[in-house]
Amino acid sequence: MDKAIRIRLILMNFFQWAVWGAYLTSMGSYLVTVGLAGKIGLFYAMQGIVSIFMPAIIGIIADKYIPAQRLLGICHLIAGAAMTAAGLYGQSAGAGVQFGVLFALYSISVAFYMPTIALSNSVAFKVLVKNGFDTVRDFPPIRVFGTVGFICSMLFVNFMKDSDGIQFQHTYNQFFVSGVTGLAVFLYSFTLPACPVNRNSGSQSLAEALGAKAFRLFKDRGMATFFIFSMLLGVALQITNGFANPYISHFTEIPEYADTWGARNANALISISQMSETLGILLIPVAMKWLGIKRVMLTAMIAWVFRFGLFGFGDPGPGVWMFILSMIVYGVAFDFFNISGALYVEQRSSDEVKSSAQGLFMLMTNGVGATVGTLSAQAVVNHFVYDAAEPSWNTAWFIFAGYALLVAVLFAICFRDPGKGPYAKIS
Repeated sequence: MDKAIRIRLILMNFFQWAVWGAYLTSMGSYLVTVGLAGKIGLFYAMQGIVSIFMPAIIGIIADKYIPAQRLLGICHLIAGAAMTAAGLYGQSAGAGVQFGVLFALYSISVAFYMPTIALSNSVAFKVLVKNGFDTVRDFPPIRVFGTVGFICSMLFVNFMKDSDGIQFQHTYNQFFVSGVTGLAVFLYSFTLPACPVNRNSGSQSLAEALGAKAFRLFKDRGMATFFIFSMLLGVALQITNGFANPYISHFTEIPEYADTWGARNANALISISQMSETLGILLIPVAMKWLGIKRVMLTAMIAWVFRFGLFGFGDPGPGVWMFILSMIVYGVAFDFFNISGALYVEQRSSDEVKSSAQGLFMLMTNGVGATVGTLSAQAVVNHFVYDAAEPSWNTAWFIFAGYALLVAVLFAICFRDPGKGPYAKIS
């Protein structure tokens, strides 16, 4: 029975993240090919904008009204259908893609996909707890298969080619891959174990009905500081997703690097980041136990400095080792922040607000933080690359690295170490 539960959650995580992996790191290159390079930041910012309110709202519904596993399926149905429609539009429009139409379809899709990240975590936590598992020990080995799914999607769109010999990573076909996978998750979600809702008896204020209780986590100084720095570090989350593929692919226009494997297979090169992520996830239980949340988060922040800095110094030729090293440190940069943060929130929040608390974490990181980050990054890239007489990608990457270093220093000074747990619950 224990093995069956693990396998079901593993499959959920595999396809959950495969949906995102199909386009997250390659959409920027497609937008460049259809003349929307200056709009890349808006597409990635929309993920952040919807994450400001959608995960919290969906989390509230999962806490109180609709079982989380069913709501997970409903969200994937809408997101998958909209993403498939985006692929159909890209196919019909060809090089004449209009920003408004593509952006609208994409926005509907991500509005319902982004909440599923927190929902899938919530489903996994509830099922594990219900069956007597230890979430800190048993969740990371399950979650690692989400990264495997993400990698499989990335490699699929990198190496698959259309009838004209063009890789999916540069075409609308990546949207089809994502949409169809999302519809498969919709079907699978209804086979998952039930996650009971927690309906409160008695009257509620409008604020309570909208899940305001989750914001009570801010009454604890340590949690308030944690969420604020989660937002500040969230600024870094989508920068390489939006701009790494266009950056690496642009080397094909430079004779010295035009025929290098890395320049022609940007998504495959970037997939090393996700491969590293699998190791990072498996290190989390040990890191949380021996280092505690402060040192784990600080390690993630330092890793982001190296992530961006190595992009600035590297190239797909003799300097490809710096690209590869940047991909390797990503595992620590992402996992030690996102996964450890989700586990910390899980440990600190009471049962009645767990799903809402995960939604709040998403709001601060993939919501406010990522929105500010991608819009700011687009402004930096436009200034130093797309609108510059002499484009300088290196300068842009060094600016991003400097920001990550500043956040790390401030975090080390301001965040009070709460120890290594167990932590007091906040409700």
